[in-house]
Amino acid sequence: MDKRAMYTISYGLFVLTTKLGDRSQGCIINTAMQVTTNPNRITITVNKMNLTHDVLMYTKKFNISVLSESANFDVFRHFGFQSGRDIDKLAVWSDKADASNGIPYITMGTNAYISGEVIDTIDLGTHTMFVADVTDGKVLSDEPSVTYAYYQANIKPKPAETKVKSGYRCRICGYVYEGETLPEDIVCPICKHGAADFEKI
Repeated sequence: MDKRAMYTISYGLFVLTTKLGDRSQGCIINTAMQVTTNPNRITITVNKMNLTHDVLMYTKKFNISVLSESANFDVFRHFGFQSGRDIDKLAVWSDKADASNGIPYITMGTNAYISGEVIDTIDLGTHTMFVADVTDGKVLSDEPSVTYAYYQANIKPKPAETKVKSGYRCRICGYVYEGETLPEDIVCPICKHGAADFEKI
């Protein structure tokens, strides 16, 4: 199978935020979509390795900030390439505001936010799909939403040329694994994606 076929599917990019007690969590997700209008419901899918996933399983409330084409790489690096287990991401991020549910949303490089309350979950193996009622939302700008393809072509820095005899490069963040064979259970140490997101170099 040519795994590159999966990259032809269009995705948006979002910052998912949740809150437990006084501490908020946030991570990048690429699967959010409206599934019904009456009732107004969306689904989001979150990797189980993210702390935000665990908090959302407990609290059932969240915001998604819809990233726009004006988002810079700092947003992706801050919310996508580090763990909330190591840093309080929202405490050190100044471009945010609280929605009516008390959870922050991102105000820089976003065109809207949507608040949701989980009504059901589906276990998808490495990820959980959350089905949620929409409880609030606001348009913040008229900028186009960023797609995964736009991110790859215009926002993500191009990987520096490295002199590697053989290895595999993560298509998401550019991390290089040196070796003749890529372990089937590899998880990128930077962006936490698996073997399917690596390419031979």
